[in-house]
Amino acid sequence: MHRYADLKDKADIEAEMPWEQRVPAATVFEYLSATAERFPDRKAVSFQLTSGARDPFETLNWAQLRDKVAQAANLFRRLGLKDSDTVAYLLPNCNEAVIVFLAGATACCANPVNPLLEPGQIAAILRETGTTVVVTLRAFPHTDLPQKVAEAVAMAPQVRTVLEVDLLRYLTPPKSWIVPLIRPRQKPRRGVHVLDFNAEMARESTRLTFAESRDDRYCVYFHTGGTTGMPKVARHRASGIIYQGWIGSHIIFDETTVMLCALPMFHVFAAYPVLMNCIASGGHMVMPTPQGFRGDGVYDNFWKLIERWQVSFLIGVPTALAKLMQRPVNADVSSLRYALCGSAALPVELTHKFEKATGLQVLEGYGMTEATCLISINPPHGPNKSGSVGIPFAYTSVRILHCAPDGSVLKECGIDEVGEICVSSPGVNPGETYTEPDKNVGLFAEGVWMRTGDLGRIDADGYVWITGRAKDLIIRGGHNIDPATIEEALAAHPAVAFVGAIGQPDAMSGELPCAYVELIKGTEVGQNELLDFAARHVTERAAVPKYIEIMPELPKTAVGKVLKNELRKSAIARIYGGVLHAADVPAVVERVFEDKKRGLVVVLARGAGCTDEMVKQALGDYVVPWQWSD
Repeated sequence: MHRYADLKDKADIEAEMPWEQRVPAATVFEYLSATAERFPDRKAVSFQLTSGARDPFETLNWAQLRDKVAQAANLFRRLGLKDSDTVAYLLPNCNEAVIVFLAGATACCANPVNPLLEPGQIAAILRETGTTVVVTLRAFPHTDLPQKVAEAVAMAPQVRTVLEVDLLRYLTPPKSWIVPLIRPRQKPRRGVHVLDFNAEMARESTRLTFAESRDDRYCVYFHTGGTTGMPKVARHRASGIIYQGWIGSHIIFDETTVMLCALPMFHVFAAYPVLMNCIASGGHMVMPTPQGFRGDGVYDNFWKLIERWQVSFLIGVPTALAKLMQRPVNADVSSLRYALCGSAALPVELTHKFEKATGLQVLEGYGMTEATCLISINPPHGPNKSGSVGIPFAYTSVRILHCAPDGSVLKECGIDEVGEICVSSPGVNPGETYTEPDKNVGLFAEGVWMRTGDLGRIDADGYVWITGRAKDLIIRGGHNIDPATIEEALAAHPAVAFVGAIGQPDAMSGELPCAYVELIKGTEVGQNELLDFAARHVTERAAVPKYIEIMPELPKTAVGKVLKNELRKSAIARIYGGVLHAADVPAVVERVFEDKKRGLVVVLARGAGCTDEMVKQALGDYVVPWQWSD
């Protein structure tokens, strides 16, 4: 394991040999098999259906996991899938989700799909990826997923087989007796073969019955978030996936590592920084409940689960850390070494609050689906600069550029100068990131450096700071929302002339969608009517705006484009002002301005008796920084 404290350590690792010579395996299954040979009896993955600290669970060791992945891969080949074909899975967290992901990457292409998407969006992903086999849940109480998948499959005619996972096997009496009696009835899927996944898998050999291709092929598809119409689908090569595991195991993880993963297995954060790092190191991944953090009782039992499993690394997102801080640390958590946090900006005060309550150092990082995930991290053995996303991993390079739409570089930024964050790494696929060729046009600076769409800077120590987004995506708890989803829906209202949708600050989710509306001259409509209209017409539930404000005129450029940064300033001022008022803090928002280094900053006017600590307590869970007026 290498020391990783600064850019010198990064350079030392890279100087040992180029990445092409260091690649530890040619395929994902080969990587898994090597770990199973080294640590056959060590725990690999564990899953408990319910969240209690003494509830039943199922654990697979590394030899068992390898054997089941081989069986599932053989099953996919029996169903006719080849390297270029696709198996999609729409599953909550469970051991089968891990098996299908790895087996899909072995036999063909794995396609994890967010079960929370609407049927039309799911169908669009299935069609875009050419999916012919889908793995999902058998009808089960308290989930509509099987029905949703049935609707999606009906709109994706190339799907010919559905493999069902029955969660009943994880239950014990008396619940296991009751579920068959109350199980929802599933309508038959016409023209589609429906098979039991575990039963079919059990018929297969525990050794691969086919020769794996050792070409560095695309073997996983990940969609980039919920949007209307056709979602963007990113392709991941075997080498990039293996790199994601290697970078963590090389500097921080080993076979004694235990990671509590309450993130969904359809997200790159769970699949790579967690699962692939466990494969690389021989560590142990624990999944509490099918819904992870959203599962019943998970937050209330979280610290006791840490104690039960002797967890060494807590994996989360800012929303999860904020909710955990609302619960007392009521268990022995001395096994914990670090908390790893990503997917959205982490408020500095939340970092301090979490570290004080747990004694843990929070390592904030940065990643993107398009880069096969990880890009940078606050170094585990060096200075942790709260608010930054750390230094790039070994073999990953970051540049701050100003680019033309076609990707040509107009300017390279200097130290602390803000521009677009552009990345090159073994996880970046120049010119071929998305399955749809048109979406790759202009995506790469100089044909090599992936343009992230994020604005940021690099300081004198090489730390990356994100200051904003060139893209207008709203990030709600790590879930990407295209503002066009909201704008197009509201624009259909007969009284609406212009719409600007943005993310307003939220203590739990980071951002919540809101919209500002300009009406057609001479028309009238109320705020509540527009909220109702949005709830009925915005097709993505997570995108339904929580707040709509009617303005006499939206701020616009000379050519009529809505100035969304002005709307963001308005939303930040409204939210921060409301939070201060609700907390009885004698301070008011004077203005919001844009700082070249920090992005948007709130300026507060201090009232009588107001202290810094009072403001920190009130605003500590929010990302946008604040300062006192002169």
